[in-house]
Amino acid sequence: MNGKGELEGKRGAKGVAPAIGIDLGTTYSCVGFWQHGQVEIIPNDLGNRTTPSCVAFTDVERLIGEGAKNQVAMNPTSTIFDAKRLIGKRFDDATVQNDMKLWPFKVINGTSDIPKIVVTYKGEQKQFTAEEISSMILAKMKDVAEAFLGKLVEDAVITVPAYFNDSQRQATKDAGYVAGLNVLQIINEPTAAAIAYGLDMTNDITCETNVLIFDLGGGTFDVSIVTIDGDGKIQVKAVAGDTHLGGQDFDNKMVEYFINDFNRKHKCVIKENKKAIGRLRVACEKAKRGLSSTIETTIEIDGLHMGIDFSTRITRAKFENLNADLFNKCIGTVENCLRDAKMDKNSIDEVVLVGGSTRIPKVQELLQEFFNGKELSKRIHADEAVAYGASILAAKLRGETTQKVKNLVFLDVTPLSLGVELFDDTMSVLIPRNSTIPIRKSDNYHTIEDNQRAINFPVYQGERIRAKDNNWLGRFEVEVPLAPRGKSTVNVVFEIDANGILSCSGEEVTTGLKRKMIVTNDKGRLSNDEIDKMVKEAERYRLEDQEYKKKMCARNALEEYIYDVESKIKTIEKRSKKKIAKDDLQKIESAIANASQFLNIRDLVGVNEYEMMLNQLETLCVSIISQNV
Repeated sequence: MNGKGELEGKRGAKGVAPAIGIDLGTTYSCVGFWQHGQVEIIPNDLGNRTTPSCVAFTDVERLIGEGAKNQVAMNPTSTIFDAKRLIGKRFDDATVQNDMKLWPFKVINGTSDIPKIVVTYKGEQKQFTAEEISSMILAKMKDVAEAFLGKLVEDAVITVPAYFNDSQRQATKDAGYVAGLNVLQIINEPTAAAIAYGLDMTNDITCETNVLIFDLGGGTFDVSIVTIDGDGKIQVKAVAGDTHLGGQDFDNKMVEYFINDFNRKHKCVIKENKKAIGRLRVACEKAKRGLSSTIETTIEIDGLHMGIDFSTRITRAKFENLNADLFNKCIGTVENCLRDAKMDKNSIDEVVLVGGSTRIPKVQELLQEFFNGKELSKRIHADEAVAYGASILAAKLRGETTQKVKNLVFLDVTPLSLGVELFDDTMSVLIPRNSTIPIRKSDNYHTIEDNQRAINFPVYQGERIRAKDNNWLGRFEVEVPLAPRGKSTVNVVFEIDANGILSCSGEEVTTGLKRKMIVTNDKGRLSNDEIDKMVKEAERYRLEDQEYKKKMCARNALEEYIYDVESKIKTIEKRSKKKIAKDDLQKIESAIANASQFLNIRDLVGVNEYEMMLNQLETLCVSIISQNV
């Protein structure tokens, strides 16, 4: 089944598909669901339990996941990775500008200051937002789940870094919508890991236990301190983190070091050679993984640049020295989180490692040293824990009746302060960071001029005193009656839902005039029209992918039949006493030659043409071979 038939087949499958939990990672993504009292992590089409968050565009097709990652070195300018680092951000953001220097693909300034990725697809230049690329990865995870379950999947819980701001959370939700998912909830990654840990430890926890979740992944870093009790209640006390710190940054340090090393040794500039840098990046990632288990490894790349072979050794000590500042930054973030939670390191009962980069020995060593030699907990799977927790929450939201899921209660926090800009350019905070969500807070604001007609409320998120130094989310305006200065009052209400997404409202106290706003962030977010356009394009790309797959299947069927016939003829000629008549043999060989030529000299053609060629070949060969078997 494929195309429409495949969709109908999934809809017609017995029962309703469970809600899935998706860990949308910077480098790898993972999907799971709740079944028979436990979480099942779903393997992809190659049998791997995590899928590269990578999308590639070629002259003939679009690749997502394993296929995209496997050809990144040969197609660097049209293979997109790290899209999560762009999601919800503005083009002029300092981190975006720095990343652009390292990425082999091109990023330009699109409408409303939204960064757009430029690729070449089927000979045409295309532009995509980070939300679109993320939606493609989410659609891939949806497809992986549907293939495993044999049912149409609609509901999902998607995870985000704890330190994602409102724009990034809403952008992730938009990406889920474009992927065809009903996003039940957006949940913080370390909170999802805490749910996985809490459920796993239900029988062992008898009193309140303070757990520090240290989540260092491929592109983001989060620290979360949670309190878990024996009844299944998980309360987040504080979060801290960096949406721009992870395994990719450790790779970048190595890439930069080896670029300089190559330039110094061979007196040439390699940086403009995108393919060479792509191959070097792949080699550095492999070396980084190797250094987690060995103290030295070799990087060897044939003909890296201008025909020059590159061969060098790197020790674990050198790798640690290159990244010393980043590793120390991780420990500084732990200290900040403890301070926000008003705890000291001795109050922490368990330190739980989550994320692939926690396998780096130096990271573990520094963390253990900081906690005075405390044994680090590796009880939950570093790569799967976040998807595991998201799957548990998805089951709970869909009404799972298993007692331990039913009893689960978790209270998350907002990572950054939220407020409005005052007349003196400072930010008035309504909801301080690390406030438990969902939450509703209000405050009164007065006119500052005589006969003022309205009060304008710019909304910001962040910790800086000056409003414009924080992340601008949007604005709303409330009309007020003409009155002397300070006599008109507006009550402003900020409300954060379970997804961590903000809505604002303002009401003039004497007249009852109201204005409401769910933050739209015109400068860093997509409009409804743009989202609708993405949904249509996502469907078009999906149909194109299906059509390409059908053509490839039809082509492969013809190719396999040619090999099968050639094999049978050889077997008959060797083993059978009765040989195939010379004229018949010439007919088969001529037909095979024509079919092989058709495959070799033609680009992909329609399914009907391949099937017609296959039918002609089958009609001829079956009648002749059946007489000689």
